[in-house]
Amino acid sequence: MFRAAWALLAAFAWTNGLAASSWQPNRNVEIVVSTSPGSGSDTTARFIQKLLVENKLVSAPLTVMNKPGGGGAVGATYLNQHAGNGHYLMVTSPSLLANEITGRTKIKYTDVTPLAQLGTEPVVFTVRADSAVKSGRELAERLKSDPASLSFSIGTTIGSHNHIAVAQLAKAVGVNAKPLKVVAFAGSADGITALHGGHIDVVASPSSGVWEHFVAGKLRILAVSAESRLGGPLAGIPTWKELGYPVLSANWRSVVGPKGLPEEQVHYWDGVFEKLSQLPEWKQSLDSEHIQNTYSDSRGTRQLMDAQHKAMSATLADLGLVK
Repeated sequence: MFRAAWALLAAFAWTNGLAASSWQPNRNVEIVVSTSPGSGSDTTARFIQKLLVENKLVSAPLTVMNKPGGGGAVGATYLNQHAGNGHYLMVTSPSLLANEITGRTKIKYTDVTPLAQLGTEPVVFTVRADSAVKSGRELAERLKSDPASLSFSIGTTIGSHNHIAVAQLAKAVGVNAKPLKVVAFAGSADGITALHGGHIDVVASPSSGVWEHFVAGKLRILAVSAESRLGGPLAGIPTWKELGYPVLSANWRSVVGPKGLPEEQVHYWDGVFEKLSQLPEWKQSLDSEHIQNTYSDSRGTRQLMDAQHKAMSATLADLGLVK
């Protein structure tokens, strides 16, 4: 009798586990964006929505919900109003970490549930085509010998991944990054306008921000802040690493859920985003935007954020920006 009872309990537990692991959304899924429509994160969120629906990777309807403001705090706060609910996702970037480190928000990256790292857009250093600085090595040497002679444009805030790349280069050549002439513009376009006008010497930004001007021959990209070179027309541009300077900074796109997501919900979204990362349309989109396909699952994304938080904290401390 006892043996039969144990068998019944085991079967019940197995059935419950199977049911739990097969969780899927049964109503509308909101993809929260903590920036305005038309931003990079917004564009990514809407493309994710499109591909998930068209390829039937999610059976429930999906909508994009913009919640800008507060340096991302508005979106993250809204997300966490739905703690433990896998029907709410948010597309995020390094600003999630930087805003907390610099005291712009109280939302920590540990307050959300990492689900996927979908792509990485390394920071590139760009000058005018007629600039006297012809290479990354020349820029590094000039920064070392006469840091006051250079000015840098970054977007969109002090302490961003673009600013971190500039600070890393300064540290690599033995220069204090705090007194450097660094101007934060609202976006890459404003920085490029200032560059063309001779008001700024160097723009530090993702390649997408300078791409059209680079292809037109109006700008020169000197070096890439990545582990390996980019592809296509950018394949001939060296990384800072191969030039001997440990400069690694990028704008990555990740998806997170609210705090307290149950394991079965995390498992579901792991499967969805892994399939998304393998879609030809997704890969083609990343290639066209010069974004590296650096997909990681929920566990890998947590590890990335842990490592990035540590590295960013160190650099932002050098800049005197840690609060």
